Amino acid sequence: MSMTGGAGFSDLAFFALLVRQGSLAAAAQELGLTPPAVSKRLAALEKRLGVRLLQRTTRRLSLTPEGELYLVDGAQVLQELERLERRVAGSRATPAGLLRVNATLGFGRRQLAPALSAFACTYPEVEVQLHLSDKPAHLVEQGFDLLLRFGEPPDARLSARRLAENRRLLCAAPAYLQAAGQPRTPRELARHRCLFIRESDETYGTWQLRQGARQETVKVRGPLSSNDGESVLAWGLDGQGILLRSVWDVAPLLRAGRLLPVLPDWSLPPADIYAVFAPRSQISAKTRALLDFLLDWFKPYRERGAAEPYGGW
Repeated sequence: MSMTGGAGFSDLAFFALLVRQGSLAAAAQELGLTPPAVSKRLAALEKRLGVRLLQRTTRRLSLTPEGELYLVDGAQVLQELERLERRVAGSRATPAGLLRVNATLGFGRRQLAPALSAFACTYPEVEVQLHLSDKPAHLVEQGFDLLLRFGEPPDARLSARRLAENRRLLCAAPAYLQAAGQPRTPRELARHRCLFIRESDETYGTWQLRQGARQETVKVRGPLSSNDGESVLAWGLDGQGILLRSVWDVAPLLRAGRLLPVLPDWSLPPADIYAVFAPRSQISAKTRALLDFLLDWFKPYRERGAAEPYGGW
Protein backbone atom coordinates (compact mmCIF):
# COMPACT_ATOMS: atom_id res chain seq x y z
CA MET A 1 0.00 0.00 0.00
CA SER A 2 1.35 3.39 -0.92
CA MET A 3 0.56 6.55 0.99
CA THR A 4 0.88 9.49 -1.31
CA GLY A 5 2.22 12.86 -0.22
CA GLY A 6 0.07 15.06 1.99
CA ALA A 7 -3.02 12.80 1.74
CA GLY A 8 -1.53 10.22 4.08
CA PHE A 9 -0.52 12.79 6.67
CA SER A 10 -3.89 14.51 6.31
CA ASP A 11 -5.69 11.21 6.96
CA LEU A 12 -3.58 10.54 10.05
CA ALA A 13 -4.40 13.96 11.48
CA PHE A 14 -8.10 13.53 10.60
CA PHE A 15 -8.29 10.14 12.29
CA ALA A 16 -6.49 11.36 15.44
CA LEU A 17 -8.91 14.27 15.73
CA LEU A 18 -11.91 11.97 15.19
CA VAL A 19 -10.82 9.63 18.00
CA ARG A 20 -10.00 12.56 20.29
CA GLN A 21 -13.46 14.11 19.78
CA GLY A 22 -15.16 10.77 20.39
CA SER A 23 -18.04 11.13 17.93
CA LEU A 24 -18.70 12.00 14.29
CA ALA A 25 -20.82 14.99 15.32
CA ALA A 26 -18.13 16.47 17.58
CA ALA A 27 -15.45 15.94 14.92
CA ALA A 28 -17.68 17.55 12.31
CA GLN A 29 -18.14 20.61 14.51
CA GLU A 30 -14.38 20.86 15.11
CA LEU A 31 -13.64 20.57 11.37
CA GLY A 32 -16.49 22.82 10.20
CA LEU A 33 -18.08 19.96 8.24
CA THR A 34 -21.37 18.08 8.37
CA PRO A 35 -21.51 14.66 10.14
CA PRO A 36 -22.27 12.89 6.82
CA ALA A 37 -19.16 14.47 5.30
CA VAL A 38 -17.04 13.19 8.19
CA SER A 39 -18.61 9.74 7.91
CA LYS A 40 -17.91 9.71 4.17
CA ARG A 41 -14.26 10.66 4.71
CA LEU A 42 -13.83 7.94 7.34
CA ALA A 43 -15.40 5.37 5.00
CA ALA A 44 -13.06 6.45 2.20
CA LEU A 45 -10.04 6.10 4.52
CA GLU A 46 -11.10 2.61 5.61
CA LYS A 47 -11.69 1.63 1.98
CA ARG A 48 -8.22 2.88 0.99
CA LEU A 49 -6.58 0.94 3.81
CA GLY A 50 -8.79 -2.12 3.34
CA VAL A 51 -9.60 -2.44 7.07
CA ARG A 52 -12.17 -1.16 9.56
CA LEU A 53 -10.60 1.36 11.94
CA LEU A 54 -13.57 2.15 14.19
CA GLN A 55 -16.61 0.33 15.51
CA ARG A 56 -19.55 2.72 15.44
CA THR A 57 -22.53 2.79 17.79
CA THR A 58 -25.16 5.46 18.29
CA ARG A 59 -23.34 6.78 21.35
CA ARG A 60 -19.62 6.27 20.86
CA LEU A 61 -16.75 5.20 18.67
CA SER A 62 -14.35 2.44 19.69
CA LEU A 63 -11.05 1.50 18.11
CA THR A 64 -10.51 -1.80 16.32
CA PRO A 65 -7.04 -3.37 16.73
CA GLU A 66 -6.14 -1.97 13.30
CA GLY A 67 -7.48 1.43 14.33
CA GLU A 68 -5.34 1.46 17.48
CA LEU A 69 -2.24 0.60 15.44
CA TYR A 70 -3.03 3.35 12.92
CA LEU A 71 -3.63 5.86 15.73
CA VAL A 72 -0.55 5.09 17.85
CA ASP A 73 1.96 4.71 15.03
CA GLY A 74 0.31 7.54 13.12
CA ALA A 75 0.83 9.88 16.06
CA GLN A 76 4.52 9.05 15.97
CA VAL A 77 4.65 9.85 12.25
CA LEU A 78 2.94 13.20 12.79
CA GLN A 79 5.26 14.08 15.65
CA GLU A 80 8.28 13.19 13.55
CA LEU A 81 6.95 15.40 10.75
CA GLU A 82 6.48 18.30 13.19
CA ARG A 83 10.01 17.80 14.51
CA LEU A 84 11.42 17.76 10.97
CA GLU A 85 9.56 20.90 9.95
CA ARG A 86 10.78 22.76 13.03
CA ARG A 87 14.35 21.79 12.26
CA VAL A 88 14.01 22.90 8.63
CA ALA A 89 12.36 26.17 9.63
CA GLY A 90 15.02 26.81 12.24
CA SER A 91 12.40 27.40 14.95
CA ARG A 92 13.30 24.53 17.24
CA ALA A 93 14.77 26.91 19.81
CA THR A 94 11.51 28.87 20.02
CA PRO A 95 8.73 26.59 21.30
CA ALA A 96 5.32 27.59 19.90
CA GLY A 97 1.85 26.22 19.28
CA LEU A 98 -0.84 24.40 21.24
CA LEU A 99 0.16 22.19 24.18
CA ARG A 100 -2.47 19.93 25.80
CA VAL A 101 -1.78 18.83 29.39
CA ASN A 102 -3.77 16.50 31.65
CA ALA A 103 -3.62 16.08 35.44
CA THR A 104 -5.80 15.06 38.37
CA LEU A 105 -8.25 17.60 39.77
CA GLY A 106 -6.69 18.45 43.13
CA PHE A 107 -3.05 18.36 42.11
CA GLY A 108 -3.83 20.18 38.89
CA ARG A 109 -5.56 23.05 40.64
CA ARG A 110 -3.19 23.52 43.54
CA GLN A 111 0.25 22.56 42.25
CA LEU A 112 0.29 22.43 38.44
CA ALA A 113 -1.78 25.53 37.60
CA PRO A 114 0.70 27.93 39.30
CA ALA A 115 3.57 26.24 37.45
CA LEU A 116 1.79 26.67 34.11
CA SER A 117 1.16 30.34 34.87
CA ALA A 118 4.91 30.85 35.28
CA PHE A 119 5.57 28.77 32.14
CA ALA A 120 3.22 31.01 30.13
CA CYS A 121 5.28 34.06 31.13
CA THR A 122 8.49 32.35 29.99
CA TYR A 123 7.10 30.94 26.71
CA PRO A 124 4.46 33.38 25.42
CA GLU A 125 4.31 31.64 22.01
CA VAL A 126 2.98 28.43 23.55
CA GLU A 127 -0.77 28.09 24.18
CA VAL A 128 -1.43 25.68 27.05
CA GLN A 129 -4.73 23.85 27.51
CA LEU A 130 -4.99 22.25 30.97
CA HIS A 131 -7.50 19.41 31.27
CA LEU A 132 -8.27 18.19 34.78
CA SER A 133 -10.10 14.91 35.43
CA ASP A 134 -10.60 12.36 38.19
CA LYS A 135 -9.92 9.46 35.79
CA PRO A 136 -6.62 8.57 34.06
CA ALA A 137 -6.31 9.96 30.54
CA HIS A 138 -4.79 8.27 27.48
CA LEU A 139 -1.90 10.22 25.99
CA VAL A 140 -2.35 9.23 22.34
CA GLU A 141 -6.06 8.50 22.04
CA GLN A 142 -7.08 11.76 23.71
CA GLY A 143 -4.42 13.82 21.99
CA PHE A 144 -2.44 15.04 25.00
CA ASP A 145 1.18 16.16 24.86
CA LEU A 146 1.89 15.59 28.56
CA LEU A 147 0.18 13.71 31.39
CA LEU A 148 0.90 14.08 35.10
CA ARG A 149 0.44 10.73 36.82
CA PHE A 150 0.83 9.36 40.33
CA GLY A 151 3.03 6.30 40.00
CA GLU A 152 4.96 5.11 36.96
CA PRO A 153 2.88 4.62 33.79
CA PRO A 154 2.00 1.03 32.83
CA ASP A 155 2.52 1.65 29.10
CA ALA A 156 6.14 0.77 28.27
CA ARG A 157 5.82 2.54 24.90
CA LEU A 158 5.73 5.92 26.65
CA SER A 159 8.46 7.85 28.42
CA ALA A 160 8.25 9.22 31.96
CA ARG A 161 10.26 11.46 34.26
CA ARG A 162 9.80 11.70 38.02
CA LEU A 163 8.86 15.28 38.93
CA ALA A 164 8.46 14.97 42.69
CA GLU A 165 8.57 12.57 45.59
CA ASN A 166 5.13 12.06 47.07
CA ARG A 167 4.64 10.01 50.21
CA ARG A 168 1.18 9.07 51.41
CA LEU A 169 0.25 8.98 55.08
CA LEU A 170 -2.64 8.51 57.49
CA CYS A 171 -3.89 11.49 59.45
CA ALA A 172 -6.88 12.77 61.40
CA ALA A 173 -8.14 15.90 63.13
CA PRO A 174 -7.11 16.35 66.79
CA ALA A 175 -10.79 16.31 67.83
CA TYR A 176 -11.33 12.88 66.30
CA LEU A 177 -8.21 11.37 67.90
CA GLN A 178 -9.10 12.89 71.26
CA ALA A 179 -12.52 11.24 71.12
CA ALA A 180 -11.62 7.91 69.48
CA GLY A 181 -8.01 7.46 70.60
CA GLN A 182 -4.80 7.10 68.59
CA PRO A 183 -4.47 3.61 67.01
CA ARG A 184 -1.26 1.86 68.09
CA THR A 185 -1.18 -0.87 65.41
CA PRO A 186 -2.55 -1.16 61.87
CA ARG A 187 -5.07 -3.77 63.01
CA GLU A 188 -6.68 -1.24 65.33
CA LEU A 189 -7.68 0.79 62.25
CA ALA A 190 -10.49 -1.72 61.71
CA ARG A 191 -12.20 -0.30 64.83
CA HIS A 192 -11.95 3.30 63.64
CA ARG A 193 -14.03 5.47 61.33
CA CYS A 194 -12.02 5.81 58.10
CA LEU A 195 -12.63 8.06 55.11
CA PHE A 196 -12.07 6.93 51.53
CA ILE A 197 -11.38 8.23 48.10
CA ARG A 198 -12.91 5.79 45.61
CA GLU A 199 -10.10 5.42 43.09
CA SER A 200 -10.45 1.76 42.08
CA ASP A 201 -12.31 -1.34 43.17
CA GLU A 202 -9.02 -3.07 43.94
CA THR A 203 -7.89 -0.61 46.60
CA TYR A 204 -11.20 0.71 47.90
CA GLY A 205 -11.35 0.22 51.66
CA THR A 206 -8.02 -1.65 51.84
CA TRP A 207 -4.90 0.00 53.26
CA GLN A 208 -1.43 -1.55 53.06
CA LEU A 209 1.14 -0.51 55.67
CA ARG A 210 4.78 -1.48 56.03
CA GLN A 211 7.29 -1.24 58.87
CA GLY A 212 10.68 -2.61 57.88
CA ALA A 213 10.09 -6.21 56.76
CA ARG A 214 6.58 -6.31 58.27
CA GLN A 215 3.61 -5.65 56.02
CA GLU A 216 -0.04 -5.54 57.00
CA THR A 217 -3.12 -5.22 54.81
CA VAL A 218 -6.09 -3.85 56.72
CA LYS A 219 -9.71 -3.77 55.61
CA VAL A 220 -11.20 -0.58 57.03
CA ARG A 221 -14.67 0.92 57.08
CA GLY A 222 -16.19 4.34 57.52
CA PRO A 223 -19.25 6.53 57.18
CA LEU A 224 -18.20 8.66 54.20
CA SER A 225 -16.48 8.18 50.84
CA SER A 226 -16.14 10.14 47.62
CA ASN A 227 -14.25 10.26 44.33
CA ASP A 228 -13.35 13.87 45.18
CA GLY A 229 -10.28 14.33 47.38
CA GLU A 230 -11.27 17.84 48.48
CA SER A 231 -14.51 16.51 49.98
CA VAL A 232 -12.72 13.72 51.84
CA LEU A 233 -10.16 16.19 53.20
CA ALA A 234 -12.94 18.49 54.41
CA TRP A 235 -14.57 15.57 56.25
CA GLY A 236 -11.25 14.77 57.89
CA LEU A 237 -10.88 18.34 59.09
CA ASP A 238 -14.41 18.12 60.48
CA GLY A 239 -13.31 15.22 62.69
CA GLN A 240 -15.22 12.54 60.80
CA GLY A 241 -12.40 9.98 60.85
CA ILE A 242 -8.95 8.89 59.66
CA LEU A 243 -7.97 9.58 56.05
CA LEU A 244 -5.16 8.54 53.72
CA ARG A 245 -3.75 11.48 51.79
CA SER A 246 -0.71 12.49 49.79
CA VAL A 247 1.92 14.68 51.43
CA TRP A 248 1.47 17.43 48.81
CA ASP A 249 -2.18 17.72 49.85
CA VAL A 250 -1.92 17.78 53.66
CA ALA A 251 1.58 19.06 54.51
CA PRO A 252 0.43 22.62 55.40
CA LEU A 253 -2.38 21.22 57.56
CA LEU A 254 0.03 18.93 59.40
CA ARG A 255 2.46 21.79 60.02
CA ALA A 256 -0.41 23.93 61.34
CA GLY A 257 -1.65 21.17 63.65
CA ARG A 258 -5.09 21.00 62.00
CA LEU A 259 -4.31 17.35 61.19
CA LEU A 260 -2.14 14.92 63.14
CA PRO A 261 -0.26 11.90 61.74
CA VAL A 262 -1.65 8.46 62.53
CA LEU A 263 0.72 5.47 62.85
CA PRO A 264 3.69 7.64 61.82
CA ASP A 265 6.13 4.71 62.24
CA TRP A 266 4.38 2.84 59.43
CA SER A 267 4.68 3.71 55.74
CA LEU A 268 2.24 3.37 52.85
CA PRO A 269 2.98 2.66 49.17
CA PRO A 270 4.41 5.83 47.59
CA ALA A 271 2.68 7.66 44.78
CA ASP A 272 5.50 9.70 43.24
CA ILE A 273 4.49 12.22 40.58
CA TYR A 274 5.60 11.53 37.00
CA ALA A 275 5.37 13.43 33.74
CA VAL A 276 4.37 11.05 30.95
CA PHE A 277 5.05 11.85 27.30
CA ALA A 278 5.84 10.34 23.92
CA PRO A 279 9.26 8.69 23.43
CA ARG A 280 12.08 11.25 23.63
CA SER A 281 12.94 11.10 19.94
CA GLN A 282 9.38 12.14 19.04
CA ILE A 283 8.45 14.95 21.44
CA SER A 284 8.11 18.46 20.06
CA ALA A 285 10.06 21.52 21.14
CA LYS A 286 7.07 22.88 23.07
CA THR A 287 6.64 19.60 25.01
CA ARG A 288 10.35 19.42 25.75
CA ALA A 289 10.29 23.03 26.98
CA LEU A 290 7.41 22.32 29.38
CA LEU A 291 9.00 19.09 30.62
CA ASP A 292 12.29 20.86 31.38
CA PHE A 293 10.39 23.72 33.05
CA LEU A 294 8.42 21.35 35.31
CA LEU A 295 11.53 19.37 36.22
CA ASP A 296 13.11 22.60 37.39
CA TRP A 297 9.91 23.84 39.11
CA PHE A 298 9.49 20.65 41.15
CA LYS A 299 13.20 20.10 41.78
CA PRO A 300 12.96 21.11 45.49
CA TYR A 301 10.35 18.38 46.04
CA ARG A 302 12.73 15.74 44.71
CA GLU A 303 15.81 16.91 46.63
CA ARG A 304 14.19 17.79 50.00
CA GLY A 305 11.81 14.84 50.10
CA ALA A 306 13.90 12.56 52.29
CA ALA A 307 15.29 15.32 54.49
CA GLU A 308 12.05 16.98 55.62
CA PRO A 309 9.11 15.40 57.48
CA TYR A 310 6.54 16.32 54.85
CA GLY A 311 8.64 16.18 51.70
CA GLY A 312 9.26 19.92 51.49
CA TRP A 313 5.73 20.63 50.32
